[in-house]
Amino acid sequence: MGYFDRLKTKWNIASNKQLFIIFVVFGLTGSSSVKIARPFLEYIGFYPAIFEDFILGGVLYWIIRILVIFPLYQVLLILFGTIFFQFPFFWEFEKKILRRMGFKRFFPES
Repeated sequence: MGYFDRLKTKWNIASNKQLFIIFVVFGLTGSSSVKIARPFLEYIGFYPAIFEDFILGGVLYWIIRILVIFPLYQVLLILFGTIFFQFPFFWEFEKKILRRMGFKRFFPES
């Protein structure tokens, strides 16, 4: 049993086509969230130049950027999953992530 077959079994996926679409959605989501984070931070007034006066200002900017990327990624994952007709898979995936982060009471296991 190959790696992709194990993934299909673990994720309860029937076809290679669906697996391919899921990989595309993950790729688009990751790239998009990183690409959108900078303009979003600039829109709310966070520019890298603001942090130049701080000790480790560049590190602080990147920590803030990563904190913005994470929720943005979660939203885009559902959005792209819906666009590619994979909403049920990504909604379950998202609930699993949120449960692991401590939001079990909002997303009880069925």
